[in-house]
Amino acid sequence: MDAAGELEAIVRTTPSLLRALEVAREVDAPDWLIGAGAVRSAVWDRLHGFTEPTPPGDVDLAFFDPADLSREHARDVEAALRERAPELPWEATNQAAVHLWYDDDVEPLRSTAEAIATWPETATAVALRLDAGDRLTIVAPFGLDDLFAMVVRYNPARATVADFNRRVASKRFTERWPRARVVAA
Repeated sequence: MDAAGELEAIVRTTPSLLRALEVAREVDAPDWLIGAGAVRSAVWDRLHGFTEPTPPGDVDLAFFDPADLSREHARDVEAALRERAPELPWEATNQAAVHLWYDDDVEPLRSTAEAIATWPETATAVALRLDAGDRLTIVAPFGLDDLFAMVVRYNPARATVADFNRRVASKRFTERWPRARVVAA
């Protein structure tokens, strides 16, 4: 089985992740994807043979809606997700508004897929969508090799080395998943 097939098998047998995808599909925010830690944790838990999944710190739903850049819009999407699945720790972010977080001139993103390519680690820059026909779309701008090799590698697209190092320290990747390996930035 190739990496995409293996990822799909893991997703379809990880109840909380599959539930998140189904709920996101119901809410249907523009150009939505679920990614980051929810996907990485599901894969790394499976590769480590954990019988109890790592509880997600959050379920990141990235969406893209340039028509409404307000924080309230993202909060409304998050509220709709929580209404349907209050047991999941949702975090919805309108990727069309991310450039507003920066003090210097940062170009606006053009899509959720483009945003995924700016996430700080290549193994975490993987996102998913479940369509109405129950087909899974995988967005992985750096491929799936680092995800399945459990390699935490710096992505310089937007994060600084200092940001990456802070994330590595706070996420404690190698403590949670002893077979994971961090590549120094």
